[in-house]
Amino acid sequence: MSASFPTARLTWAQMRRSTGRLAAAGVAIAIGTAFVAATLLVGNIITSTTYDQVSARYAESDLVVSDEATTLTQDDVEAVRATEGVAAADGTLSTYVELNHGGRTIYQSIVPQASDPRLSPLVLTDGAWPEGTGSIALPADVAERLGLGVGDTVSSSRWVLDDEPTVADDGTSYYDGREVNEKLTVSGLVDDPRQAFALAGGMGVVSPEAMDQWLADDREPGQTEALQEIVVALDQPGDPTAIEAVRDALTTAVPAATEVMTTQEYAEEVVAGLTGGQNIIFLVFVLGFAAVSLVVAGLVIANTFQVLVAQRSRTLALLRAIGANTGQVYRSVLLEAAILGAVASVAGVLLGSLLVQGGLLLVPAFDLGVQLPATITVSAPVVLLPLAVGVLVTLAAALAPARAASRVAPLAALRPADAPTLRGAGAGRARAVLAGLATFGGLAVMAGGVYLGMTDKADVGVLAAVAGGCVSLVGVVLGAVFWLPKVAARIGRLLGPAGPAARLAAANTQRNPRRTAATATALLIGVTLVSMMTTGAASARLAMDEELDAQYPVDLEVSATSYDAEGNLVALPGSVTDAVRDVGDLRAVAEVTTLTAAVGGDVESFVPVTAAAPEDLRGVLSTPDDVASLERGTLLLPDRVAEDYGLEGRDTVTLTGPAGEVTLDVVGTDLRTSSAYLTPNDLAGFTREVNANTLWGSVAEGSDPADAVAAVQDAVSVTGEAVDVTGAAVEREAYQEVIDVILGIVVGLLAVAVIIALIGVANTLSLSVVERTRENAMLRAIGLSTAQLRATLAIEGMLIAGVGALLGILLGLVYGWAGAASALSGVGTVPLAVPWAEIATVLGVALVAGLVASVVPARAAVRTHPVAALAAE
Repeated sequence: MSASFPTARLTWAQMRRSTGRLAAAGVAIAIGTAFVAATLLVGNIITSTTYDQVSARYAESDLVVSDEATTLTQDDVEAVRATEGVAAADGTLSTYVELNHGGRTIYQSIVPQASDPRLSPLVLTDGAWPEGTGSIALPADVAERLGLGVGDTVSSSRWVLDDEPTVADDGTSYYDGREVNEKLTVSGLVDDPRQAFALAGGMGVVSPEAMDQWLADDREPGQTEALQEIVVALDQPGDPTAIEAVRDALTTAVPAATEVMTTQEYAEEVVAGLTGGQNIIFLVFVLGFAAVSLVVAGLVIANTFQVLVAQRSRTLALLRAIGANTGQVYRSVLLEAAILGAVASVAGVLLGSLLVQGGLLLVPAFDLGVQLPATITVSAPVVLLPLAVGVLVTLAAALAPARAASRVAPLAALRPADAPTLRGAGAGRARAVLAGLATFGGLAVMAGGVYLGMTDKADVGVLAAVAGGCVSLVGVVLGAVFWLPKVAARIGRLLGPAGPAARLAAANTQRNPRRTAATATALLIGVTLVSMMTTGAASARLAMDEELDAQYPVDLEVSATSYDAEGNLVALPGSVTDAVRDVGDLRAVAEVTTLTAAVGGDVESFVPVTAAAPEDLRGVLSTPDDVASLERGTLLLPDRVAEDYGLEGRDTVTLTGPAGEVTLDVVGTDLRTSSAYLTPNDLAGFTREVNANTLWGSVAEGSDPADAVAAVQDAVSVTGEAVDVTGAAVEREAYQEVIDVILGIVVGLLAVAVIIALIGVANTLSLSVVERTRENAMLRAIGLSTAQLRATLAIEGMLIAGVGALLGILLGLVYGWAGAASALSGVGTVPLAVPWAEIATVLGVALVAGLVASVVPARAAVRTHPVAALAAE
C-alpha cells in the first residue's frame, strides 16, 4: 500500500514525529466523543427506566385495553376474559380508606387483589391475601406506622352515599351520605418491589368483593363504575403471533376501547403524553452540550494542525521540491486528521461507556427509588454515532490547515515561519464585517427578545432572545482574531512592571495572534456558557423565589376534614391546635378561620374570606409585607379575588351573615391567594362561626420542610382527630431543588467544554515551546535564567486563560440575564443577579489551569541546552 500510495507513508512518518504534539488534540476529541457516547447511553437508560417505571403498574401483563374517555365497564372486562387466548383480565380500580389504630390515622390507597399474579406488581411477603369483605393486606411500612401485624384488627372509616336523594329547600336534589366505621383484619403484608405505586405512598389490597362493595357504596344509585384500562394476561405470554391474534380479537370484542396495545407500547404512549410527545427531550438537551464540547474540541484541533503545518514548512517545501503535488500534501493532512479522529473517537467511546458503567455500579449505594439496569446496553448508534461525529469534527477542523499546507510553495517556505495565514486581506475584511454584523445584529435581536418577554408575546421573546444570543456569540467567535489579541496585549502591558518575564509573556501572545485568538476563544466559549447558566439561574432564582412565595404563601396548613350545613369547615379541636404548636420544627403557628361570606348590595354574591390576627399572619406568611395594611375595619382584597367575584373598583364591601353585617374599606394587594383577609373582630360582626378551622405554620430556619410536615402529621395522628395536613413548603422546596439539580447538571456538562479548552491552552504552550526553541535558547544565552523562562511560560498561559475566561464571564453575564429576563418577565421583574462565588471560581480555575498547563512545556524548555538549541534546525 505504501509503495502505491506515498501519501499514506508520508502521513505515518509525520504522525510518528508529532505524536506528542497530537496528544492534546486527541484528548480533546476523545472527551467530546465520550460525552456523546455517555449521553446516548444515559438517554437509553433514562428512556428504558421511564418506560419500566410506567409499565411496572401492569406487572407481567401482555396487553392493555384502554379508553381515553374512561367508558369501559365490567361487562367489557368479562368480554375480554371470554376472548380466546386470554388467561386473565382485570380492570384497573382503586379507592382509599381511612385507617385508625393506636391513636394514629392514615388515608390508605387500596386496589383489589388481581385475578392472576401476572396482573399485579404487589408481592405478598407475610400472611395471606384478603378474603371476603372483612380483611385487608397492608404495605409493611404502613402496618409498622400503625403498629399492626398479621392477624391484628384495624378500624376503618369510609363514606357511604344514601340510597335516596335529599331534596333541598329550593327543590334541587342531591345524594348525601354518612361515615361508616368497620373493623378489618390484617390478613397479610405486601411489598412493591418495582415501586409501581410509589407516588401513591404504597397500596393496600382488599378482595374483589370488598372493592366492588366499597365502590358501589360511594356511587349514586344506577351508576356503573367506569374504567380506563383493562390489563390482560395471555395463555401464551410473549408469543408475538398469539399477541397479535388476541389484539385483533379484543378490538372486535371491546368496541368501546380506544387502543389495544402491548404493555411496552402503552408505557411509551403514557410517557409521550407526559412529555407532550417529546420523548427525546433529555437526549436533545444533553446532546446540545455535547455539541458545544465538540465545537470547542474542533477549535483546539484546528489550532493544533495550524501550528503543525507551520512547523512542517521546511518539510512540506522539500516534499514539493522533490515532486509531491498539492493533492498529496492536502490528502496527507486530512488522512492524519482522519486517523487521529478515529483513534481518539474509539478511545472516547470506550471512556464514555466505562464512565456510565461505573455510574451504574455506584447506583445501588444511593436510594434513588427506581430500579436501574446493572449493565449498559451497547447498541450500534451508541458506537457508530460518536465515531462518525468525532471523525467528521476532526476532519472539519483540519480542512483549513490542510488547504494552507497544500499552498506552501517549494522555495518560499524554505525558511522557518509562523503559522500560515489562512485568509487574504480581502477575506479578513469580509470576516470583520460579517463578525460585526452578527455581533451587533444579534445583540439587537436579543434586546428585542427581552422587550417582547415583558409583553404578552413572551414565547416570541424567548425565541428571539435565544436566536439573537446564538448569532451574537457566533459573531464574537468570528471576530475574536481581530480584537482578542489586542485585549491580551493591553492586559499584558499592565504586567510590564512585573519584570522581563511578564513583558516576554505579553509579547509572545502577539507572536501569532491567530493561534492566541483560537486558543482563548475555545476557553471563552466554555466560560461564556458556564457563566451564562449560573447568572441566568441566579437571576431566575430571585424571580422564582418571589413567585413561589406568592404561590405558596404559607409553609404548612392543617385543616378540618368535615363541613357544616353551610359548606364551611368545622372548627378544629383544641387538642389539634396544642399538638401543632408543640412541634419544634415550626417557627410560628397562626389560627385561621376560613369561610364563604355573603356580599350585600345591589347584586348579592359570595366571596371566600380568611380571618386571622394581623400579627399572626405576618409571622407565617412568606410575604409578610403584603398584609401590612390589614387592620380592623379593612378587607384585604387580592386583585385575582376581586376579578373572580366581581368586586373590582369597590372602595367598600359589605359582608352579611347570621350575626349582622359589616362594611369594610377595601385595600388592594398582589397576594396570589384565593380569599380576602379580615380581622377576627370584623368576622364576629356578621357570623358566629369565629373559631379557627385551619392552622397555618411556618417552618423554622434550618429545619427540613419534609421533616417538619412529617412531625406535624405524627403530632396530629395521636389526637384521634381526622385532619388534613398539607405541606406547601415541601412542594416549594421540590421546585427549588429541581432548579438546583438542573443548574448543577448543566454546569457540570458545560465544564467539560472548559476542560477541553484548557487542554487547548496546554497544547498551545507546548507547541509554542517547540516553535521558539532557538529563540528561547538565545534568551538563555544572553542571560535569561531558567526561573525567568518558567515564569514567562507561566504568565503566558495565565494571560491566555485569563483573557478568555474574563471575556467569557462578561458575555455570560449579559446572555444569562437576557435569557432569564425574556423567559420570566411575565412572572415579575427579573433582576441581574451576579453569582460572585461561581464567577470567582471559574476565573480562579482558569488562571490555575493556565499556570498548570505551563509546567510541562516549561520543563521541556529549560531541559534543552542553549548551545544544542541554537544548533537545532
